[in-house]
Amino acid sequence: MTGRARTAETPGGLVDTSRLTLDDFRSADPAMTRCLELARAACRTDLPILVLGESGTGKTLLARAIHNSSRRSGAPFISFNAAALSDTLLDSQLFGHEKGAFTGAQRQVRGKFELAHGGTLFLDEIADMSPLAQAKILRAVEYGEFERLGSERLNRADVRLISATHYSIDRFSGSEQFRRDLFYRISGITLTIPSLRERPRDLRELVAASIVRAARQLGREITSLSKPAADALFSYSWPGNLRELDRVILAAVALTEGDVIEEECVLIQRRDPSAADERTRVAGADPALADGDLRLRTVEKEHVRRVLASVAGNKAQAARVLGISRSRLERKLAASK
Repeated sequence: MTGRARTAETPGGLVDTSRLTLDDFRSADPAMTRCLELARAACRTDLPILVLGESGTGKTLLARAIHNSSRRSGAPFISFNAAALSDTLLDSQLFGHEKGAFTGAQRQVRGKFELAHGGTLFLDEIADMSPLAQAKILRAVEYGEFERLGSERLNRADVRLISATHYSIDRFSGSEQFRRDLFYRISGITLTIPSLRERPRDLRELVAASIVRAARQLGREITSLSKPAADALFSYSWPGNLRELDRVILAAVALTEGDVIEEECVLIQRRDPSAADERTRVAGADPALADGDLRLRTVEKEHVRRVLASVAGNKAQAARVLGISRSRLERKLAASK
């Protein structure tokens, strides 16, 4: 990797992600322990790996650790998000292009497959690829062959593929939009990262590591949590997983005036205890939902539309307000059409 190294949280503390290995991961949760055991076994092979897990569970970190723990660790680790790209742009990004291949192509560019030669290519959100892109990926994965956009010359690359999706295995493997032959090709070993709410035994160490990192980042000294603050953190379900935990802890450390994090600094949005009260509150706040259709998909769709309207249609700004990636916002907008 080039550029500034990042740090990440594991139950053991803080590590540089460019040097992250599976030895940096520890867990007291049986499901996570099983995932790590399979990951260690996968390091001894070149089989393609499919990583499943909700958004924010750390799929990219696990992929990086597998690469760094394998015989390919001295070669490049190339990460690429496959979602929300046109076929032409995705083709160019993955396989490269020749000068003049399309308007604006002023020089030859190597694609991700070529850049990952000898190492690992991590394809995130692979389930969102178009059928055309899937066909090209299948050829590259199966035979190690590809062509740059605008060229008829066949190139080869020795690449270990790790793919990831936030979909469940049943939804992914049963999808009519995803080629079954490609699914079988990329899932030599399947790893499932459990959500944070399924890992209560790991939560205390993860919170502690996150506080240390946030305090170091902000130049603060935090010694402890108050009991109400700890109760708030440890009773929450963390739907955004480690990514949400990171954000909440960083905000809590920033808002803390002394060296003890108090409950008012823990900014967690909690649901009202009564479903009936929640129905009344939401419908009252939004006349568009007054007809009683409060299914999660409907409410989420309306919320995304309202946020987008509030920023005059600026998708990048809307994604920041919603706390999601631009590509995820694009998927939500496409699904609502």
